[in-house]
Amino acid sequence: MGDLVINLLASVIAGTAVWLTGFLVRRRKLSRERAFFSLTAGASCLLVVSRHASSPREFSVHRRDVAALVELATVARECGAHADRVGENQPTGEIGRLTEFCVGGPGGASPRSATHVRTILRGVTYEVFDEERHRMSFTVDGTEYVHSLESSYVLLARFWGPAGGHPVFFIGGLSAGSNLAGARYLAARHPELHRTFGAGRPFAFVLRIVEPAAYGTDFTELIADVTDVAFQPIPDPPLQERVTPA
Repeated sequence: MGDLVINLLASVIAGTAVWLTGFLVRRRKLSRERAFFSLTAGASCLLVVSRHASSPREFSVHRRDVAALVELATVARECGAHADRVGENQPTGEIGRLTEFCVGGPGGASPRSATHVRTILRGVTYEVFDEERHRMSFTVDGTEYVHSLESSYVLLARFWGPAGGHPVFFIGGLSAGSNLAGARYLAARHPELHRTFGAGRPFAFVLRIVEPAAYGTDFTELIADVTDVAFQPIPDPPLQERVTPA
């Protein structure tokens, strides 16, 4: 009888230890995820998405962009936060007020993305789609990344505004499918990114989606870390010549 009680106590202690270890691991993982995305329980974040480029309806969104929003909203929910979707013509407030996920490359359908590239990602240049050449691309540090049937590309970046606050996660793909690939990469790889960049350092990567027609987003690879060149400083204004009155 005594041995049975001892065995039961040992089982209870072992089970409690296993549960407690798992609980602490989950808490640590959640704490790191919240720090990486700057999200807390009950907080809000913004999902900014471009309008469907070929749709005449104001609030139309490509189905793959919708899938990207679902991936990002799931991340927010895991952190205990909730996400508010913002269209291209809706006010988003000042940068840094809330964590922002900006989905879609610059162009006529995404003025918010164009603003981010123009003011913060100054080392990146997106080419507007040319109907005659039928190509979309962006260029970083002299390398042009061109959308094709065999591969597409997305720029994935995290940065802050001049006043700090909460970060912007920029997912600027050359297609709605590459936007989805970027969102899935961020959702799956944020623990690795946290180990490398922590909660307070910006980053910018070029991801390649290989054979998207055949593989969808399943074959997505990081091909370039462009952190050092994507964030160019604001150029100094030209010196004004001093005019001495006669």
